[in-house]
Parts: sequence; structure tokens; C-alpha cells
Amino acid sequence: MGSRMARRLLAAGYSVTGFNRTKEKAQWLLAAGMKWADSPRAVAQSSDIIFSMIANNSALHAVTEGNDGILAGLSREKTYVEMSTVSPAAIRELAKQVEIKGAEMLDAPVSGSSITLDEGKLSFMVGGKREIFEKVLPYLQAIGPKATYVGDHGLAAAMKVATNLSLAVQMLAFSEGLLLAEKSGIARETAVEVLLNSVVASPMVKYRGPFVLNMPDEAIFNVNMMQKDLLLALEMGRQLDVPLPTTAITNEMLTTTRAMGLAEKDFAILFEALGRMAGMKNV
Repeated sequence: MGSRMARRLLAAGYSVTGFNRTKEKAQWLLAAGMKWADSPRAVAQSSDIIFSMIANNSALHAVTEGNDGILAGLSREKTYVEMSTVSPAAIRELAKQVEIKGAEMLDAPVSGSSITLDEGKLSFMVGGKREIFEKVLPYLQAIGPKATYVGDHGLAAAMKVATNLSLAVQMLAFSEGLLLAEKSGIARETAVEVLLNSVVASPMVKYRGPFVLNMPDEAIFNVNMMQKDLLLALEMGRQLDVPLPTTAITNEMLTTTRAMGLAEKDFAILFEALGRMAGMKNV
């Protein structure tokens, strides 16, 4: 996701300096005009607006802290935009550290995938100061057309977790309906077609539902990443006294999927895990 975002900023005419732990993976961006920095700190020092997109809380600490971290390169007049799906508490703590450096911060996680990003349909939810949101808005819209301000630091992260829990829950419900139809004697392809043209066909179901017929070799969003988000949701639910029964059940199904050795597959592989449990031989 981060590399594709950098490509869209380059295509919009912005000067982009980037860092990735594995430089070879960034070669195509360097060929497209991106400048290379040797550390997150160097990126922050050379840029007015700094974006990060990483996997989880521990990765966020790795790119922000220490002598080579983003925080070490921040100063007044700089703005740091953190776009990952991490805990609201981690975002609020990071925002305090950014403020100490005299810089500004937004948390701006995204709704969508590499598919929606490439189609120019990605959307942002953004937390922080509204005036900083307005300042950064043109850069966000170069990546995706829709950005919604949701409030103070950490609230965008909370909104993202609240959004993402539905993705896996929907995929599990879709799989249940599909397997029920197939075991009744309806061809899988036919059942998929019916479901994708029914009222249950959310945008996520429309682009991920066909994966049950042809699972991509490279996961768009794998089981481990999806379960990370559900665990964030369950922890928020515990803290806020919000029961999340379908999230809890779906989380257990993701654990089942991991136990079957399918952790690196796209989380649409929930269909296969449930199919095995249903005794299906051709999932």
C-alpha cells in the first residue's frame, strides 16, 4: 500500500523521498523519480510532510523511535501523517511525542485495498487538528479522492478498527451462505454470481467474493494482518464495554485458519477453512 501511495504522489507531480527496510523493493519507485533516504530520520529531515504506512504497533515503534527514527528527524513546521492500522492508544502517545518536537501530526488510516487504491477509490479517515487536516488535504486527495475529518488524535485509528472488523465478519457470513447453497446442490460459481448480485454484496464482498473461485497467489490482506485488526477491536470492546460477538467468533475462525497453515493467504481463505470443517473435498 505504501509504495502504491508513493507512486500516486509522484504521478501528481510531488517530490517524494522514501525509505523502505528492503531497498530492492523500492527500485521501481526510484526509477519513477522517488529520491532515496537511508533511514526514516533522513526522510523526516528532508521532507515537509512525512507519511508512514506500516504493519502494526511494533513496526510503528521501529520506524519512529531511536536515533534513526522519524521522531529524531522532526522539527517545527513539519507534519507527520501516520496511515497505518494501529491502536488508538499508540497514536495518542505518538502524537504527544510529535508535539514535544514542535511538529504536527495526523492519524489518517485508509479504507480500501491495493485494488481500490489503484482504481483511485481509496478513502481516508483523519484525526488531529482540523487546520492541519485542511493543510494536508491536497496531498491525501492525490492518493485517494475522499478524506473525512473525524476528530482528535486517535479517533481515526478507532474508526479504522471499527471499520475493519466488519470486513472479516462479512467474509465469514458470505462463506457460510455460499457453503450452504453449494452443499444443497447449487454450483459454486452460480451461488457466487447470485450472492454478488444480491443485497448482501457490499463493495468488499464484490471484489473479494470471487476469490473463493480463484484465490490470488499474493494476498491483498492476509489472515495474520486481518486477525491483528480484530484483536485491536476486541481490546477496544473490552475497554469500552462494547460486546462484539460476531467479531469474537470470526477471530476464532481466523485462528482455525492459521492452524490449517493458511496464515499467509488472503483472509478470504476463511471460505476454505469453513469448507474443510463442513467436510467439503474441493475447497
